[in-house]
Amino acid sequence: MTRDTTPAELEQALADAAEAAAPLAASAPAVRAGWIRAVADALDAASDELVPIAQRETSLPEARLKGEVGRSSGQLRMFADALEEGSLLEVIIDTADAEAKPVPRPDLRRVLVPLGPVLVFAASNFPFAFSVCGGDTASALAAGCPVIVKAHPGHPELSVRTAEVMVEALTAAGAPAGTLGLILGYDVGVTALKDARITAAGFTGSVPAGKALHEIAVTRPEPIPFYGELGSLNPVFVTQAAIDARGKDIASGYVGSYTLGVGQFCTKPGLLFLPAGHGLQEQLVEATGGVAPATMLNERIAEGFSSGLDRLRKVDGLRVWSEGGGATLLQTTVAELVARSDEILEECFGPVSIVVEYASVDELVAGIEAFGGNLTATLHAEDSDAELAARLLPLLTARAGRVLWNGWPTGVAVSWAQHHGGPFPSTVGSIHTSVGVTAARRFQRPVAYQDTPDVVLPAVLQDNNPAGISRRINGTITTAEVSR
Repeated sequence: MTRDTTPAELEQALADAAEAAAPLAASAPAVRAGWIRAVADALDAASDELVPIAQRETSLPEARLKGEVGRSSGQLRMFADALEEGSLLEVIIDTADAEAKPVPRPDLRRVLVPLGPVLVFAASNFPFAFSVCGGDTASALAAGCPVIVKAHPGHPELSVRTAEVMVEALTAAGAPAGTLGLILGYDVGVTALKDARITAAGFTGSVPAGKALHEIAVTRPEPIPFYGELGSLNPVFVTQAAIDARGKDIASGYVGSYTLGVGQFCTKPGLLFLPAGHGLQEQLVEATGGVAPATMLNERIAEGFSSGLDRLRKVDGLRVWSEGGGATLLQTTVAELVARSDEILEECFGPVSIVVEYASVDELVAGIEAFGGNLTATLHAEDSDAELAARLLPLLTARAGRVLWNGWPTGVAVSWAQHHGGPFPSTVGSIHTSVGVTAARRFQRPVAYQDTPDVVLPAVLQDNNPAGISRRINGTITTAEVSR
């Protein structure tokens, strides 16, 4: 059985993290990469132990959970590669130029440095990939920040054991004590967020909880950045040409996407916009009716979904197309959506989605313009829709962090180019991502050294490049080799 962290234990975790901050920040990129790879290896080795715990606590299937372990260890290795290559530090060197106009230029050397101890609020729906060993933790460690994870109450036993595996690996690899800590309990997370030793926080969860925590973070005596992923509807817009070309595939793909993981993905497509007369109702209803019932992550989420579904059923203008079994499908029109946007465009976390029918391109545009910020927006179209797409894509770009063409938003590739974020309320920091290498940028700040003697500069800025990383020197990116 797990228990909440005591005040004394919290104080120790904060003190340990603060003590670890300086040696972590001073660690060479290759050394830090070695620590991170050790964690990845340990997670893979412990998979057969960790996955059954996750199954007991979340009801998620074994294959899904094993895939999550692989995703978590894979992104750790990706960050390790980025550290060794050098891009994570964004080293920029402009050497002195006495002939520069309009005034001589001093020697300037810029690098990203870690903020310090980071507090991570773990998510419920990905017990590995967005929890103790998830992307927030991985990116903060790669940035050189100690991490304290506030465990999610939906999988406490898994959180404790995962943290033990990671700490054991970090210690064996030589990382400073306090590099990773775990705390449990609601109040303890709030207390930690208010502590002056915490320099940034990451959160994935509900809009009300995220807004409350964000308010705490930015109203502290010394405000700190709070990176919250709060909610998203991920609308999908379909043209008539796409219906004509592959309507059946769109219907089946949509149902498969919004019911994936029992509808508990932050990228679930919550609304599907179809042209009036699309002729897909029968196929959509049949596909929805064929979804088998499944257990949700925990009782609290199941209760929230039930109350959210009851709320949607009572909204004027929303009609039930299919319910019962494992999923629910509702229908409305753009006119009704625009008239009741506050009620219809409120996320319901679980296996429910809404088909919205539009009668013209102007109505389709009005439907897009009804949305606030989202993680994703998708357009299903054909080459013949080039003119229409040129009109719609800027509207989607203004409202989403990832714009998809002829795909489905569930499934977020962990890669250098990925952006998992978006305008509020999908996140409170639309300029950053929580997935991909650049996620580490959330926990770094730039420092420029001017006319500083080479011997006292950080190693990554020294002339002979002892770290062997890639750098931008006088505007040109060098290769990741030691300069001679």
